[in-house]
Amino acid sequence: MKLLEEPEKVRAALSPLRRKLLDLLQELASGTQLAAALELPRQRVNYHLRELEKAGLVELVEERQRRGCVERILRATSGSFVVDPAVMGRAFSQIGDQYAAEHLVEVAAGTVRDVARMQNTADAAGKRLLTFTLEASVRLAEPGDVHRFTDALTEAVRQVIESFDTDGGRPYRLIAGGHPAARSTDSSRTDSSSTEGEKA
Repeated sequence: MKLLEEPEKVRAALSPLRRKLLDLLQELASGTQLAAALELPRQRVNYHLRELEKAGLVELVEERQRRGCVERILRATSGSFVVDPAVMGRAFSQIGDQYAAEHLVEVAAGTVRDVARMQNTADAAGKRLLTFTLEASVRLAEPGDVHRFTDALTEAVRQVIESFDTDGGRPYRLIAGGHPAARSTDSSRTDSSSTEGEKA
């Protein structure tokens, strides 16, 4: 996973064709092979490959002699790419209302950024980043139940934390957020709750 924190790199990867190229370049390939796979002119594909290479999203693996020409073999520099939400502009800043959707978005954006950075560091060190994710659904009878449910969940989490929290232990950040479930997936569910943890 590679975190894209620079706007120019994000722009380089955004077009549908470049996203297809990055996907295909999970395996080694040349411009000629990619052009054939996409049924596109080789010159057009090579142009986009050069732009991806300039942005550091594609790298040269080797050069081969082929029929009197030099064939460049490329691959994507990462198996996946994550865009730092801050690149798209921070719509919200330091909103403290735990029931505000803006606050949930801000916390989620920070989680994406922090976990992606730590994952990159762990990958570089050849280590695994230990995280956990919990997902659940709850159907609340009325809007006012959100506050009562949040209070009950907070107390339950507090008790669990007290059971595991250890002086000198490795700290983890715990995030709990709830939002209405998408009706397109299950019209009978009106609310959902998800909990994620990340290594601090």
